[in-house]
Amino acid sequence: MTTHEFYMKRCIELAKNGLGTTYPNPLVGSVIVHDGKIIGEGWHKKAGEPHAEVNAVNSVKDKSLLKEATIYVSLEPCSHFGKTPPCCDLIIANEIPNVVVGTVDPFAKVAGNGIKKLVESGKNVTIGILEDECNELNKRFFTFHQKKRPFIILKWAETADGFIAPLSKEEKAPVWITNQYSRQLVHKWRTEEQAILVGTNTVLDDNPKLDARDFSGNNPIRIVLDKSGKISKNYHVKDNSQKTIFITESENFISTENCIYENAIFDIHLISSICDILYKNEIQSVIIEGGSKTLQSFIDANLWDEARVFIGKTTFQNGTTAPIISGNPVAGFDIMNDELKIFKNYD
Repeated sequence: MTTHEFYMKRCIELAKNGLGTTYPNPLVGSVIVHDGKIIGEGWHKKAGEPHAEVNAVNSVKDKSLLKEATIYVSLEPCSHFGKTPPCCDLIIANEIPNVVVGTVDPFAKVAGNGIKKLVESGKNVTIGILEDECNELNKRFFTFHQKKRPFIILKWAETADGFIAPLSKEEKAPVWITNQYSRQLVHKWRTEEQAILVGTNTVLDDNPKLDARDFSGNNPIRIVLDKSGKISKNYHVKDNSQKTIFITESENFISTENCIYENAIFDIHLISSICDILYKNEIQSVIIEGGSKTLQSFIDANLWDEARVFIGKTTFQNGTTAPIISGNPVAGFDIMNDELKIFKNYD
């Protein structure tokens, strides 16, 4: 590992602290090094708050050292005025001579302009350190800006004999296939992604809250497919506790602040239409949590990026068959007696 890679790795570690809280902004970490020592570091914590470079500069006690320092940043410094001033201007104003960048920002208002501005001001700029890792860090942000859709994560739990739900049950509640640790991990994931999506039958059968009550963090925006308006006000998804978008064919609904209705035709183009609606609502990432038909629709349309599949020790003998996904998992984990397989559908 080179010196540049060592400090960029630290930038990535710092940036990950913002996962789930920076939307619509990317995850960014920054480290300032002088004479082989880290003298400042920071990350972007929340949209509207200071960027990583600002937090890193502010953390330096002796600002006179900045004139001989190198600033590392996982993503190209911004060059435009958004909710905060351009980070390029900060680097130039503090006369930091060396800038090391992980990857270029695909966002149209930046897209190479930050690097151009720094070079024109006489800075020594190095680009592409741990570029693949920096791209992976912002897979949500990059997918949103480059593919004009959210980063799509499929998630389900299936029994040892391949079912995700039993044929019948006594109450409107989920039948748990996995253990409490797997369930808590799912709630952690919900705090990291911007939205969570389910189909009509999942709501009617399980009456889920679709929140992150078992972990500390933000609740995701709920996305619910409800073609003909079958979901009544008695269900948790209509409790107004968190922002919820209903995708429906019915035009009889009026949106309120936390309950938004979007129209779509439920035909062979539905999955593509859903992606367009989520893009319009500036949703950069979504977990698809069910049911089997909804998950399979995303797989068949090849509109997914990651799949996280739990396999429990339980058996149902019969019931709702789990989705079928091709390819080999890129990773696998044991969570007590549960197995977790991760599939990827992007380079």
